Amino acid sequence: MIKVMYFAWVRERIGEASESIETEAATVSELIEELRCKEPRYNMAFSDLSALRVAVDQTLTDFDCPLADAKEVAFFPPMTGG
Repeated sequence: MIKVMYFAWVRERIGEASESIETEAATVSELIEELRCKEPRYNMAFSDLSALRVAVDQTLTDFDCPLADAKEVAFFPPMTGG
């Protein structure tokens, strides 16, 4: 079981802040593909990966990151300064 969290417009498109899912995904990319196949709202949220960032167990990483012992994956838009 892995906790998947969504922030900002990703949360708005998916319609929830987080969910716990069973997955066989080995990497973040594989997890995204599983999610995209669930429902159209996920496909829309993950349609442009260049507009997304990901953290695995609260560490910013890339989409090829392994999920072997991960407890949490978070998706969010790039952070901007101000």
